[in-house]
Amino acid sequence: MEERVLGRTGRMVSVIGLGTWQLGADWGEVGDDESRAVLEAALEAGVTFFDTADVYGDGRSEETIGRFLADHRGQGITVATKMGRRVDQVPENYVLPHFREWTDRSRRNLGVDRLDLVQLHCPPTPVYSSDEVFDALDELVAEGVMAAYGVSVETVDEALTAIARPGVATVQIILNAFRHKPLEQVLPAASEAGVGIIARVPLASGLLSGRYTTETTFAEDDHRTFNRSGEAFDVGETFSGVPFEVGVEAAGRFTALAEGLTQDLTPAQAALAWVWQQPGVSTVIPGARSPEQARLNAAAGSASSLGPLFTSDVRDLYDASIRAHVHDRW
Repeated sequence: MEERVLGRTGRMVSVIGLGTWQLGADWGEVGDDESRAVLEAALEAGVTFFDTADVYGDGRSEETIGRFLADHRGQGITVATKMGRRVDQVPENYVLPHFREWTDRSRRNLGVDRLDLVQLHCPPTPVYSSDEVFDALDELVAEGVMAAYGVSVETVDEALTAIARPGVATVQIILNAFRHKPLEQVLPAASEAGVGIIARVPLASGLLSGRYTTETTFAEDDHRTFNRSGEAFDVGETFSGVPFEVGVEAAGRFTALAEGLTQDLTPAQAALAWVWQQPGVSTVIPGARSPEQARLNAAAGSASSLGPLFTSDVRDLYDASIRAHVHDRW
């Protein structure tokens, strides 16, 4: 597994991490035993970066990781959590007293005194321009509540505003073969500033696995059912904002490109390798609902270069089928 420095945290992390939204909620039911098995399989496969949030299952994901951490101290694991989505999404809620409350809860859930990395969880846009918000985060770092902080963003403009902040260690943003806009400005700006990039939704909510057809259905409690039009949160988080039928057709073309590689990679592995091989990316955080899926995802972290032809073909696919649906929205 390749490793890279996670921005201003200074920590070395695996280029393939594990996103753990699915271990909390919104991806159908994943039981406690299976959640633990996914975490164990990921670690055994070389994953050292785990991303969670206080809102995933209202703390369930953090608590599951906390029990896992207790059995794996000293093994180089970095856990990033997120805060801010358990309250009304207004800038007035992003204040030091709330930050203390939220981080104290996450520390209890994870069973740690100091959080490795805390990210503001896609807050309202004005929050990124607030000196008071970042002064409060700096204070919590100084107190030892957290080792570093970052932001999770929806838009390129939010990312660029955050990167300009001297205390921001990382920016988490959607980046995949169906979402190219961050390649233009965000990754170069982050590299120049020494800010880490955490790429989320790298498989476009599973589309890039090539396993779905237009007839595929998902559980009622899966966001791929209840958030297709942005009913619950930003629609860009579900299938990267690509209409499902459009995404299925484009995923079929991506699968054909992946199968044309000389490497022995599944379409999902090719999609993950494409992301982490972009200059400026620190780590990629696909989710996994089974140990086997976690192992297959991790294997993409040792893939050799996909080559300029594949990269060019992916860009052409994006321009032809996807750009019009997403590029100017986020």
